[in-house]
Amino acid sequence: MRRDVFQAIADPTRREILGLLAQNPQNINTIADRFPTSRIAISKHLKILTECGLVAVKQQGRERICEAQPEKLREVADWVEQYRQFWNEKLDSLEQYLAKMQGKQVDKG
Repeated sequence: MRRDVFQAIADPTRREILGLLAQNPQNINTIADRFPTSRIAISKHLKILTECGLVAVKQQGRERICEAQPEKLREVADWVEQYRQFWNEKLDSLEQYLAKMQGKQVDKG
């Protein structure tokens, strides 16, 4: 099953895993040791992150090293950007309206 980035970052544990891996690559056991859940649960989270392209897992000897692939978050940033622009426009309009209303009150005074 192909998963998308939005599904992956919807879970707080997966977001925390991404935060850890953004700092530096780590093996699966090191990641699992940081959480109160089982290694199997962390492996499932890593599988989802890998399926959507946010994490790459590489074999180094006997260890599997996980590395963040944050460029895939561009999809989320682009989606959020459209709403940021929308709200900036709305807030700019509100600011102009309030300034206009405040100016009318000063003129009457």
